[in-house]
Parts: sequence; structure tokens; C-alpha cells
Amino acid sequence: MRALVLAPILLASTGLAAGPPVVVSQAGSGRTLSMTVYNVGRALVRDARPVTLPAGVCALEFQDIAERVMPQTVAIAGGDVSVLEQNYEYDLLSPQTLLAKYLGRDVTLVTEEPGTTAGTVVRREMKGRLLSIDNGTVWRIDGRIVSNPPYRELIFDQLPENLRERPTLVWLLSSGRAGERRLEATYLTGGLTWKADYVLTLDQAGDEGSLLGWVTLDNTSGASYPDATVQLVAGEVHLAPAPRGGPQPMMMAAKAAGAEMKEEAFAEYHLYTLERPTTVKDRQKKQVALLEAEGVKVSRRYVVESPQWWYLQPIGTQKQDVRVDVEFANRAANLLGMALPAGVVRLYQKDRRGTAQFVGEDRIEHTPKDEDVTVTMGNAFDIVAERRQTEYRKLADNLYEDAFEVTLRNHKDTPVTVDVRERIGGDWEMLANSHPFRKLSAAGVVFAVPVPANGQAVLTYKVRVRL
Repeated sequence: MRALVLAPILLASTGLAAGPPVVVSQAGSGRTLSMTVYNVGRALVRDARPVTLPAGVCALEFQDIAERVMPQTVAIAGGDVSVLEQNYEYDLLSPQTLLAKYLGRDVTLVTEEPGTTAGTVVRREMKGRLLSIDNGTVWRIDGRIVSNPPYRELIFDQLPENLRERPTLVWLLSSGRAGERRLEATYLTGGLTWKADYVLTLDQAGDEGSLLGWVTLDNTSGASYPDATVQLVAGEVHLAPAPRGGPQPMMMAAKAAGAEMKEEAFAEYHLYTLERPTTVKDRQKKQVALLEAEGVKVSRRYVVESPQWWYLQPIGTQKQDVRVDVEFANRAANLLGMALPAGVVRLYQKDRRGTAQFVGEDRIEHTPKDEDVTVTMGNAFDIVAERRQTEYRKLADNLYEDAFEVTLRNHKDTPVTVDVRERIGGDWEMLANSHPFRKLSAAGVVFAVPVPANGQAVLTYKVRVRL
């Protein structure tokens, strides 16, 4: 009898259950793979293979699939075959599962002892009945109960039914004829996701830059996908909520030499297709170029935000941060114009030596073409904002009058314009203001305040608010 070694455990023979003939399909020549990966931790896998089937009923074992396959999503198509039954077998072969299957059965224990001659080993075999595997092993050997006996390895008479080396889809098929046909299995699997990352490198002046986009595929699905066609879907794909108590066509090329993705509108989402097959290994993170654009025009905005509910109480004098936002238009005229998946944008700017330095990062949401992208760089070092409440009057329980003075000091050698954004709320009326304002909404205004180089500007305004 031929023995199959499994770690320190031996299988003496493999038994096959009686039933219809079994056809085993493994990954091999003639197989084609394609996958559509969603940014919700799922992927749709299409696995097509040539399979030779006998006429009549047979069991097809479809191996080399993802360990995290969602069996309720599996479908098979191709040829003149009918699916009578479908099973997903995931009781995997391991020392522990093998021991569990042999509870109450006889196993051969192998020991090794030093021989009488130096350097030799004597191998001994003895039969034992396995009684328990909780916190060790308990055996009946030669009529006695033995706990945790020492052994070198174990030999099992046969491989228990339905215990497999890897997850396997098993179909009971009815075939109208014998011969080869091409069958395609499709299924959803967990453990595959992707995200976008961008690098925006600005020139020394900060007026123009290059935008590089990358897609990172993360595969923990328990399978590798050699030479697969890869597509990515960006958008908020809705997933059915888990039951209570359960576990929780217009094509546009990326604007660049070197970009490897084609983008298209698809349903209510956007689809990105890698133009060449690629291999995505299990437990691998793979990066693929999404876009590359040179000469992207950018602008810089300095922003001061008012505190929330500032008009309801005296606040005195406060220093405030001046936020720096970098903006660019996602338009063809700006050498872009493709839908940008959500992701992190990392900002670099070249110093006077031409060396790019990291200056900040921010997350952007899914951005269609012809929309603007705003990335927060950080807070300005050389621009200081100071807010002083010059008047506070509570005229009634729901009526307030406040006056403010916002002093902006610019220590740069170039003039800047600072947007002072005030959140007001309620029914408000501007009583006086030193600079014109623009309504952002019913509850907010913005003052665009020019500040000279190495100088300062003072914004003053008075407002009445009824809640």
C-alpha cells in the first residue's frame, strides 16, 4: 500500500465513495480568468476551463477556486450540460480535522527510539483507538487508556470522505454526450479589494504640477489568478444588509503615456479595465498605473473658518489656523477629464534645487469629470489670523448682535487673498461690513480679503442673529 505523508501524519490509502464517475478540473492549460474587483471587499471571478465529461450523470470537482468564495453566488455555464446539484466542500484537510474524523477509530502510532548502535534509530508501530482530542489526545492502547503518548507520526488507513486539501466546488451534472466542452464558473468572493492613490507633484511656484494615479489591488481571497483580465468598479455598490444576528459606454483613455487603464461609464458607476492580462497572487498587493498627466494647472486657497455657534456667547480674542487648500479642475482643458476614484492624494512640491518634498495629503471622494478637486495641504506657516469679538449683545432669549474683527498678517514676500468663512445660522442680517461677502448658503458667508506682502489686513463686520 502506498503511503501519503502529511506533516507528521501518514495516510495509508485513499478511499473513494461509490457513486457517479468523478471528473476533476484543476487550473491548467486552456484556462482563462477574468475578474471584476469592487471597492467593497468583493470580486466577481469568471473561470473558464476545457473539461472532458462522460455521457450521462457525473460529478465535476472544480478545484483551485478562492477559499473565500460565496457559494450562494456560484453559477456554471457552457455546453449541453444540466446542473442537477451543487455543493461547496470546505472541510479542509489538516492534522486537526483528520484527527477529528478519526475519533473512535483505530490509528497507527509510530515511535522512534535510539538503536543499540550509535547513530541508529529503531522505528516501531502500534495500533491505538483515538478517544479524545480535547487539550491533547487520549487513546486506548493494548487495553489501557493512555493520555498524550509520545509519537513521531500517525498513519491513517484512508482519507475520510469529504475531507479535502482545498475548497472545491462539486457539481452533479448531466451531459448529453461524451467529450470536451468549455465550462465557465462565475462567483463572488471576499478578500479582494482595491483602492486608488495619487501623487500630485507641484513645481517650485506651486502653479502647475504632474498627477500620477495608482491602483493597489489587495488579494487575501485564498487563490491566485494567473494572467487574468482585471477590471475595477468605482462607486458605491449597495450590498444587502446581513440578517439580524448574523455576521456583520463612452470610452476615455487615461491622459498619459504609461497609463494602463481604460475608463468608461458603466451603469451608475465607473469601470476601469487593465489593457493587458496580469497575475494577481494570493496574499499580494499589486500596483497598476491608473493615469499620468503633466502640466495640470492648480490654484492655492487660504481659508479661515469661524468657530461654530460663536455668536451665542462672548469669546474674546482667539488665534486661528489658516488652512491651505490646493485645487485643480478635472477637465480635458486641464489635461485630465476622466472620472477619478476615491483615494488619497499625496502632495509634493519642488524646492529651489528642484527636489520634490512632501507637503501634505488628503482624501478625495469619487470625482466625475468636469468637477473640481480640493486637497487640503495643511496650515500656512507665514500667515496669521486673529479673531477678536468687539461687541456681544443678547437682545432677547433668541436675538443676538455680535461684531468681529479678523486681523490677517502676511509674512510672505508675495500678496495673498484669504477666504474668511463665517458660519452664522438662524435668521441673520449683516448690519455692517468692511469687505464685500458672498453667501455660501443660508447659514454661511465668505469674505475674500486681500492681504499685501509683508503686511496686514483687517476684516470687520457686525451681524444680528435671530434663532
